[in-house]
Amino acid sequence: MKVSVDADTCTGCELCVDTCPDVFEMKDGVAAAKSPVVPPSAEDACRDAAGNCPVEAIKIEE
Repeated sequence: MKVSVDADTCTGCELCVDTCPDVFEMKDGVAAAKSPVVPPSAEDACRDAAGNCPVEAIKIEE
């Protein structure tokens, strides 16, 4: 599974970082993926973060 964050869309609410800190971090006020490849142990939390993003800035590639 791969993940990315559209920095132009992200509002910096930090919900993804709170939901899945193994995958997401804040950089310059917006969220970013620490790595494009999601560890298998974090896939469910990553999906939750993407589903809860209020502006749909997180894109997942299965």
